[in-house]
Amino acid sequence: MGTGLGKAKETKDEPRSLSSAELIGYSVTFIWLVGAGAFFYFAPSNGDGSMDSLRFVMTLVALFLPVAVIWVAASAARTARIYREETERLRSSIDDMRQALFGEREAKSKAITGQVEEKLAAIAQSAQKTETVLATFSSARQQGRVQLPLAKPEPSDDQPSLALGTTAEELQPPLSNAMLIRAINFPESDQDADGFAALRAALKDRQARQLVQASQDVLTLLSQDGIYMDDMRPDRARPEIWRRFAKGERGRATAVLGGIRDRSCLALTSARMREDAIFRDAAHHFLRRFDQMLVAFEPQATDEEIAALSETRTARAFMLVGRVTGAFD
Repeated sequence: MGTGLGKAKETKDEPRSLSSAELIGYSVTFIWLVGAGAFFYFAPSNGDGSMDSLRFVMTLVALFLPVAVIWVAASAARTARIYREETERLRSSIDDMRQALFGEREAKSKAITGQVEEKLAAIAQSAQKTETVLATFSSARQQGRVQLPLAKPEPSDDQPSLALGTTAEELQPPLSNAMLIRAINFPESDQDADGFAALRAALKDRQARQLVQASQDVLTLLSQDGIYMDDMRPDRARPEIWRRFAKGERGRATAVLGGIRDRSCLALTSARMREDAIFRDAAHHFLRRFDQMLVAFEPQATDEEIAALSETRTARAFMLVGRVTGAFD
């Protein structure tokens, strides 16, 4: 930046050379004056050699008016040349300023990139710990599934008794809305006791477990592209919009649910949907599970609970994948 300004000052202090327009002006003026002088010198004069005042004025006008016009044009050309030179100097200064600004931005960008990479590494490590714990819970649940033995029929003279089998899942109390919301948001860290308690309760409910597993699959695949729900800041939709979507309404009225505006995340997810068959199948399975959960959840949920549901990591993944697949159209 200083180099450009220094060049401008040096150029301003240097004497300006004559331009072609000024040289032409001098040449034409000289030729005109010489020709006019020769004309008046060799022109025949009056007998008495006198000249009235009107003729004298007209002679001066005829002599100097072309000279004035010539130098007006030369001055205009000189002014235009000065403006061009000033414009070039300003352009050079702006280019130097832009290069300095780009250099400063690049330095700041490198510093910010390093911080972001550290944050992403920490998030990935935390996600890996959470996935390990989830896998442990899931396997423990599958190994610990209890099947009650069939009741032996007792003889009766009137009618035979039916043998009934009841699974342990059917004996569990229904999962509350608060526990479901807490579970599909997943634990914040490995120290989040409430989050893991809600997750254990959700894994005991068949429908909630299916949604948790589908959400975990999608979140894990998205994390491979550096997409994390904690970084999302979606536009909030009113609870009545979620209710209308749960009741089957689509189109402009529910398009606000796809409130993810991050272009890079949308582009990466869209490319993954086109190129990765595994991700595509997992995404469609996740969308179906979330839609089924929302249909069952909406009639018994308050507006506050629907608003809390929309802030979970699972709901943000639903907004992202749903917008990419056109689920809200």
